[in-house]
Amino acid sequence: MLKYAALIFVGSYAMGATCESLSSLSIPHSTVVAESVAAGAFAPPAPAGGKGKAKGGDSYANLPAFCRVQVTSKPSADSDIKIEYWLPVSGWNGNFEANGNGGWSGAITPNTLAAGMQRGYASAMTDTGHEGGSASFAMGHPEKVIDFGYRAVHEMATTGKALIKAFYGRDAKHSYWNGCSAGGRQGLMEAQRYPEDFDAIVAGSPAINFTGRSAQAVWIGQATLKDEASALPPAKFAVIHDAVLEACDGRAPAGDGVKDGVLDDPTKCKFDPKTLECKGADAPTCLTSAQVETVRKIYSDVVNPRTKSVIFEGHEPGSENGWTTMAGNNVFTIATDTFKYAVFEDTNWDYKTLNFDSDMAKTEEKTGKVVNALDPNLKPFLARGGKIIQYHGWADPQISPRSSVEYYKSVAKAMGGPSKINDNYRLFMIPGMAHCGGGDATANFDMLAALEQWVDTGKAPDRIEASRVRNGQTDRTRPLCAYPQVATYKGSGSTDDTANFVCK
Repeated sequence: MLKYAALIFVGSYAMGATCESLSSLSIPHSTVVAESVAAGAFAPPAPAGGKGKAKGGDSYANLPAFCRVQVTSKPSADSDIKIEYWLPVSGWNGNFEANGNGGWSGAITPNTLAAGMQRGYASAMTDTGHEGGSASFAMGHPEKVIDFGYRAVHEMATTGKALIKAFYGRDAKHSYWNGCSAGGRQGLMEAQRYPEDFDAIVAGSPAINFTGRSAQAVWIGQATLKDEASALPPAKFAVIHDAVLEACDGRAPAGDGVKDGVLDDPTKCKFDPKTLECKGADAPTCLTSAQVETVRKIYSDVVNPRTKSVIFEGHEPGSENGWTTMAGNNVFTIATDTFKYAVFEDTNWDYKTLNFDSDMAKTEEKTGKVVNALDPNLKPFLARGGKIIQYHGWADPQISPRSSVEYYKSVAKAMGGPSKINDNYRLFMIPGMAHCGGGDATANFDMLAALEQWVDTGKAPDRIEASRVRNGQTDRTRPLCAYPQVATYKGSGSTDDTANFVCK
């Protein structure tokens, strides 16, 4: 119960309680600490090892006054979930926005909360129940893995709605989820497990098959680090990328008829790395026979050698400039953490020992069923009018873009076909975009604004405008098209102008 509450009118809405009084709000298995922050006064904690507080900078100087609420939630005996909410005192748009994390991250980032509040949202974020970016917390702590997998986000949603109602005196109009990578996974997991938590979800580059992606990183590590001959020097990534573009850019069916440095559908690019095989001795501009096989392995799906079932989809042509993540000198840490701490619970585990047959069942049973968000049954979420915008870059070197396509297809199949989901679920595949942004793509866009418009008007987005910025200048605009459509050049005008493209 609130110790006290006052009805205070701010703008066009009534405040239901003072900020500090939220500290007395009764939330199951949680403690609440609320404090008022004056406009422009917020300063984030100092970096680890520092003293005092760090300077807020311009991003915080422009913030309105807000109520900062820090919650510690302990839904299990081994849980210690930190959640933070920023509730604007004025200029609230009436909506709630929860924000996602990345990798195994346990961090609440003030910049993320500030960005949400600057758009008018009551903004929230959780540390998923642990500190730091490692999965070391998982050893001997199955409840903490559940917190990371889905429970922390559910706690953030339910507690956030209670805080909003207490503070503003009414429920939020809509609850939004906004996340990329692990944050994309979190959003789709919510739609699958807790369909009433959020009304609308932005799920970018989602790590929905979290353990499958970890298996792929080991698959690539076993190939590239097998011996010195199999290793790919990073300088050759650009050589391979240029050869891919030469083979497929602007050429049907992988291209759109425009030679623009990106592939519109790399699944249709039939690039053979053997075309780069050295005619004689190894050289910077060619691949040895061993390196050709390594490249083929990177492009290939991860498969169970016995059943031939696909564990995870391979990298796509066009992603080569980002291969340092998985084909560098070390195996991707997110992957080794998955197996070392969450699956085998053995700090001495060696990636070379992973068996893509016998070890996969244990991986799924021990960890996959908790962290993977692959359930295609979105009927409860969609039936209540829920909206999803999912997006993924075709050149993503961290999470295979085909994993998004395959999930979208699985949902469509489960729901009776694409026509049954188009009013509630749209997928946007972005040519040339790397992981959650970057690459040679028109990777500047506002998926949240598109989602807001969809929620407010009921009209699903067929195209979303995007731009490419280089050296601080916009040098290209293009439409992003709802899958399976692609941006197609009309045949005249600048190929860097979105007005000259249609989705079809």
